[in-house]
Amino acid sequence: MAQKVRIALDAMGGDFGASVVVPGAAISLTRHPDSEFLLFGDSALINKQLDLHPALKKVSRVIHTDVSVSMNDKPSQALRRGRKTSSMWLAIEAVKKGEADVAVSAGNTGALMAMARFCLRMLPGIDRPAIAAIWPTIRGDSIVLDLGASIGGDAQHLKALAVMGAATASVLFDLERPTVGLLNIGTEEIKGGEEIREAAELLRAMQSPQFEFIGFVEGDGIGKGAADVIVSEGFSGNIALKAAEGTARQITEYLRSAMSSTLMSKIGYLFARGAFRALREKMDPNKSNGGVFLGLNGIVVKSHGGTNADGFAYAVDVGYEMVRYDLLTKINQTLNRDGGALAQAKTAQEAIS
Repeated sequence: MAQKVRIALDAMGGDFGASVVVPGAAISLTRHPDSEFLLFGDSALINKQLDLHPALKKVSRVIHTDVSVSMNDKPSQALRRGRKTSSMWLAIEAVKKGEADVAVSAGNTGALMAMARFCLRMLPGIDRPAIAAIWPTIRGDSIVLDLGASIGGDAQHLKALAVMGAATASVLFDLERPTVGLLNIGTEEIKGGEEIREAAELLRAMQSPQFEFIGFVEGDGIGKGAADVIVSEGFSGNIALKAAEGTARQITEYLRSAMSSTLMSKIGYLFARGAFRALREKMDPNKSNGGVFLGLNGIVVKSHGGTNADGFAYAVDVGYEMVRYDLLTKINQTLNRDGGALAQAKTAQEAIS
C-alpha cells in the first residue's frame, strides 16, 4: 500500500478562510483517499467546518493558532509578525520538519513566498522561487511560470525557470523531452529586452537532453499551446494570468447575456446547452487553480485567495500530485544531470560575454 500523502493547510488563508479551506479539502479527499491533513488556524472555526465533513475529520489533525496573515500585509510585516506563530508559517514549517509533504495556502502571495523562502530555503543553484501553474490551451495543458512570485529577472533566472518548468512538465504530462519557449513581444531574435535575448542564447547553448528550446513565444501563443512550458519573469507572467482569467469571465458573461436576450436565443440554448456547459467548464479559472512554488527545498502550493471550495480542492489536488510524482527529486535530477545544467548555462553565458 502506498504511503499516505500528508498535506498541511493554512486554514485561515484567503478571503474566506476555513469556510472554503475545509470543504475544499473534503472534496479533494474524495479524489485522493490516501491523503491526510494537518489544519493550522483557529480550532473553533476549523472544527465547526470539520463536523460537516466526517470523512475528512477522521484523517485530519487540527493545530490551533489565532494568528493569521492578512491579505493586505506586506511580506516584511508578515514575516516579522507572523513568523513562528501564524497559520501560514506553521503549515510551511510542517514541511520543513517532515511532518507534512506539502503545504497549501490561499493567503497573501508575497507573504507566502517570503515565509517559504525563509523557512525552507532554496534548492542549490536557484536564487528565487517561481510560481508555476497548469494553463489550459487548445492543444492540451501547458506549464507557465513565473506567475508572480517575484518581479524581474536576469538571463540566469529565466534559464533556471526553464529548467524547473521542464522538469514539472515531464512529471505532470509524462513527457520525455517537453518543449520550452520564452514569452516575448515577438518571435524574431532581435525582439525583447536584453535579458530575454541573453536567456535565449543560454538555453540554445545548453542543448539540454531534458527539454527542447523552441525560441520566443508571443502572448497569443500561450492559449494556442505553442510550447509545453512558457517562461516569463513574474511581472509579465502575472499580467498574462490575470488578463486570461478576466477574459474567460468576460466571455462567459457575454454568452450568458446573448443566450437570454431573445426567445429564439433561449430556444437555441436549450439545444446547445451541453456544448455551452462544456465550454463553461473549460473556461472556469477554478479548474486551473493551484500554483506551485518551484525552487524551494520543499513543496508549497498557492491557491487563489478568492476561490471557492471547488477551486481550493484543485489546489490541494496539485499539491497531492507534486508529492505523488516526486517533483523535487525530478527537479534536482534535471538540475544536476550532465554535470549540472545551471553550471553549463553559466559557462555558456561567460563565453558569450
